[in-house]
Amino acid sequence: MKFVGAHVSSSGGVFNAPKNAQAIGAKAFALFTKNQRRWDAKPYDAKTIDKFKKALEESGIAPKHVLPHDSYLINLGHPEADKREKSLNAFLDEVQRCEQLGLDRINFHPGSHLKQISEEQCMDIIAENCNKVLDQTEGVSLVIENTAGQGSNLGYKFEHLAYIIDRVEDKSRMGVCLDTCHTFVAGYDLRTKEAYEKTMDEFDRIVGAKYLMGMHLNDSKPPLGSKKDRHHSLGQGEIGWDAFGFIMNDPRMDDIPMVLETIDDTIWDQEIKALYDLVEQ
Repeated sequence: MKFVGAHVSSSGGVFNAPKNAQAIGAKAFALFTKNQRRWDAKPYDAKTIDKFKKALEESGIAPKHVLPHDSYLINLGHPEADKREKSLNAFLDEVQRCEQLGLDRINFHPGSHLKQISEEQCMDIIAENCNKVLDQTEGVSLVIENTAGQGSNLGYKFEHLAYIIDRVEDKSRMGVCLDTCHTFVAGYDLRTKEAYEKTMDEFDRIVGAKYLMGMHLNDSKPPLGSKKDRHHSLGQGEIGWDAFGFIMNDPRMDDIPMVLETIDDTIWDQEIKALYDLVEQ
């Protein structure tokens, strides 16, 4: 069974996110656990945590179908020690927030070498920081999102994801979130059944389908292999509707959060319904 939703607002408090997801007919959702454009945030109080758990229960959405996203400021592979430490502490705080909210996974972008160190050195640092966070937390899996390959961002090759996971000690708490737009602009085609199967087989061979713990469902404004991260509404971009039909009928995507980050939030309810309409009976 598929669990589709969107990255909803948690404005006014994280406890509003489940209600916002419910309002668009979502069976899954993503949220920011704090302001994604600030380093610091005040800790949750008991009332906030209780209100979130109550709202989540009332929404009927299971905790495992919630995919929190970490702050855009965090770079776990930063080449400069002081800035890397700042990112590590911020990421640890985000994972601890997930623990408090009773959520079992967090989605993060691997990091960037900023053209100051090699890709390998950067990935070694990312893995080392994952190990540090896993040592200090319990019950929350770190879910690496594949990237578009813009600038010096790592994670656009399946080999990057495999390299990082391979160097993490507790692999039982590592996962991957595949973003369809990022996958496509990084050079992995999804548009035909043959291309889709080739890409997913490659992911399984290099990373392992068992690590798939989430998806971001986005069409793409730029073309295949462009390495530009610009999302589009489903069916309106370069990927087209067929790929989403393949995904909605692929058992590898059962029981994981599948989250829209498309550009027009006013039609998310329609996109969610359209995705479920693609499921073959």
